[in-house]
Amino acid sequence: MPTAPAPPLQRRPTPLGAPITPSPTGPRVASAASPTGGGELTVQRTPSSAIGSLASSAAAAVADSLGRAESRRTERADDPPPAYSPTAEDDPLPRYTPVRAPVREAPPAYTRVPEGAFDPKHLSDFQVDELVHRMVGRITRLIRTELRMDRERIGRLRDDHR
Repeated sequence: MPTAPAPPLQRRPTPLGAPITPSPTGPRVASAASPTGGGELTVQRTPSSAIGSLASSAAAAVADSLGRAESRRTERADDPPPAYSPTAEDDPLPRYTPVRAPVREAPPAYTRVPEGAFDPKHLSDFQVDELVHRMVGRITRLIRTELRMDRERIGRLRDDHR
């Protein structure tokens, strides 16, 4: 069932620089306790010229504040720096007395491992490879867990770098 076209909306021209004064009562809003007769809510829109004047007043405010900030910078650049004032002679620095570092002993020399005890020098290449593989596997798992927890903490569950 076709509906009749809505009548064109008539607008009053307002000057762009004119300030907008809100209505003292504000927009009327239908409450849920008192529904309107047709069951439809009316939509209240501000005229587009009001938006234009808001934008122009905001732009003017920004330009004004930037102009003031630039004038402050130029004034500060022309001011001479404060005069040099030497430190007071009343508070001399404390006297420095060097302290001798303790004499370090040489690190202990290699001692033979008692017979029957574990000696890492006697591991075969295969045993060293297996030991490194186990250590790297565990460290990698710990690092992956920490990275996943960081991604969960910041809200990014996917790693986009792969």
